[in-house]
Amino acid sequence: MYHPQQFDELRKQEDPLADQVVLDLVNTPELSLEINKWEVIPTDIPTHFPTSLHSFFEDYNNPPTIQERKSLIQGQAFFNKRGDNYLAMLGFYSLPYCYAFANGAEVLVRSKRILEDSGKRLGETAKFLLDVFKPGAFIDSNQAFLTCAKIRLIHAYSRYFIHHYAHDWKPEFGQPINQEDLIGTNLAFSLLVVRGMRKVGTNVTKEESEILLAYWRYLGKLLGIQIEFWPETTKDAFVLEKLIRKRHLRKSSAGEKLIQSLLNYFEQNQQESLLKGKSESLVSFMVGKEASQALGISSEPIFIPEVVGSIFKLLGWKNYAGNKSHTRFMKDFELNYYQQFGEAVSIQLPERKRS
Repeated sequence: MYHPQQFDELRKQEDPLADQVVLDLVNTPELSLEINKWEVIPTDIPTHFPTSLHSFFEDYNNPPTIQERKSLIQGQAFFNKRGDNYLAMLGFYSLPYCYAFANGAEVLVRSKRILEDSGKRLGETAKFLLDVFKPGAFIDSNQAFLTCAKIRLIHAYSRYFIHHYAHDWKPEFGQPINQEDLIGTNLAFSLLVVRGMRKVGTNVTKEESEILLAYWRYLGKLLGIQIEFWPETTKDAFVLEKLIRKRHLRKSSAGEKLIQSLLNYFEQNQQESLLKGKSESLVSFMVGKEASQALGISSEPIFIPEVVGSIFKLLGWKNYAGNKSHTRFMKDFELNYYQQFGEAVSIQLPERKRS
């Protein structure tokens, strides 16, 4: 099973292939601009790209296996029905829960974009989810491969900047965006989503839960995670999440800054009268008392599951009138993002000028 000593080692491990790519991109910044213009990863990587980029992108040219295709089709069908709830869990549960893990929060708080542009960062995460759960993704369309490759490289850029410029980084934090933190984040986007849905009264079967675990196993491989540590069953996922939670969930100033930035964004942009002024209470309800205390937010419950479930059902009917689909989720998301920020949402590698 899982042992703390294994995860002590995983905290020391990063993503060597992606980290080498970023070293080459920093030295040849015009390549990042070129990659940002791609719509898909080219079948033939340009010859002027360094060897590291050839090796990195070749990993994405392997089609999914028969079993992976089955998991992808099933996972996309789940999202097609539940995508609005999935995205709600992302904002009100998964991300706040990640902020309660002190060492991992130390990476995030060092990004000014997360603190100062919470809405855009949340939008980029939603865009990632919508890309990777699009019907036909990884099977009939190759766009999501590029999305995953960019996210993996953005993680590597974050490690690069911390190693080179964050002089206050402490060894006890572990390596920035290490393998344990990557696995924990994947659990927050899979296991915790299911847990959150059930918490508000949405029926998610064991089979559906394990479909999502298999889906995130495939995504984990594309995101540079050591998938030999990824759980196969819901029972194993529960055990793994509990282990990581006991190791790292605790109060930190980094977590408090992150959650306050997110809550401020929610309150400034909340259009639903049912939730106006209640963002903190809703997040507290979702993440639970222990995580709420770690985040320094109110843990006094004003919600009960039946009420929250009814609110989500009402909003789902109001927004989609029973006609839910990935196409609708994407259309509404892109429209709302454009109305709020005056630009289309995109996931881009940092573009730096050669010094």
